[in-house]
Amino acid sequence: MAVVGASGPVMGREDVDLALERLGAEHEAVETSLLALQDHSGRRLLEGAELTGVTKERWQRTDTAVTALWAHFEAYTEALTAARELRARRRWPTQTELARLTELLRGDGITVLGGTVPDHERSLTGPARVSEQMSLDELVRRMNSWYDQAMETVAAADAVWSALPARIDLLAAETQRVRSLAHSVGVRPGGHPAGDELEALVEELTRLRARTVSDPLAFWNPRPAPGRPDTSRYDDAGRCLEEIRREVEAVLHVRDDAEHRLGRLRDVMSRADRTLTEARGARVEVLSKILASDVPAVSGPAAALHEQLGAAEQFARTAQWHRLSPLLDSLEGHADDELLRARESLTAVTAPLAVRAELRGRLDAYRAKVARLGMAEDPVLIERYDQARRLLWSAPCDLGAAERAVRRYQQAVTELGSTPRTPTDRRGPA
Repeated sequence: MAVVGASGPVMGREDVDLALERLGAEHEAVETSLLALQDHSGRRLLEGAELTGVTKERWQRTDTAVTALWAHFEAYTEALTAARELRARRRWPTQTELARLTELLRGDGITVLGGTVPDHERSLTGPARVSEQMSLDELVRRMNSWYDQAMETVAAADAVWSALPARIDLLAAETQRVRSLAHSVGVRPGGHPAGDELEALVEELTRLRARTVSDPLAFWNPRPAPGRPDTSRYDDAGRCLEEIRREVEAVLHVRDDAEHRLGRLRDVMSRADRTLTEARGARVEVLSKILASDVPAVSGPAAALHEQLGAAEQFARTAQWHRLSPLLDSLEGHADDELLRARESLTAVTAPLAVRAELRGRLDAYRAKVARLGMAEDPVLIERYDQARRLLWSAPCDLGAAERAVRRYQQAVTELGSTPRTPTDRRGPA
């Protein structure tokens, strides 16, 4: 009949030896894990850092848990040592010794002295008890729970510290480079939106780095497992810097291309002015040569555009590239529109001269046709031709009357050309 003690059936010698062997291996594994935790770079950094926020709160709980871990491990070690010493007394332990070994290995006879940190069922900040009795299995279960908690905290903090501050420093250095470049082309706070955005970005990176150092767990995403650093604010800052860089590079492009663009603007506006001058001269000619009352007026040069061109040249001379950029964009579109307007004005003014030239060409073409048809001596055609020519070559020319005269001449040519003519016998009398 098996002997039964307070901890259940008393273990046999072989059971004790197997249990001691298992517990010895387990003790070695726990010790290795605790030493790894003790040497973890994240734990050393957490111990030496001035923590804030969620990291400070979690590290306080974790540090208490680590202290409890070592206290429990010490109790574990003492119990295992006592069991080994008791087992080593004799090859065949007595029944009393087996009962004591059973109590040590399976019972609740392990005493943990000092304040204890409860497991997941209780808060680590709850009231501590002077001592607590538990089994080795319960003790190991608690140590596993606290170890997982501690490793999660120190590994997460270490991952954030490894991932973010150095990257933020690189981004901050690049921001300073872009800032210097921006200042060289006049992109400064208060004078250009990109200058204000750059200053805000510098401040954001300073705040971001300080918080990642003092509160790394605020930048940790535990899901999906095993978790990863939250780089969203860093990524936003990177995108912001890229947008500012493009804006500054656009201003740089304006600086490098300013003289070419200004030269083109001068050329376009000069051509527009010359075209308007030509249109005004053509209007005087039309009014003197064409009897017309609907010749459009011709405006003068666009004074506002010339003033803006002068301002653009001043910006270029004083290296105000950020102000030159939008002004050039606006001027280029308006200058092209002004040249188009000048050309349209010239076309509208000279339209009567073009109509007169077309009528003259048509009259001459039909006269040549008359000659080919052998009707050059026809009195009707001669009369109508002379009338049309007189109207077209007189000043001022009545275009309406001239067009009607040309049309009558065309009709006469058409009608006579379609009438069969009797051939003339030139052989004389027989």
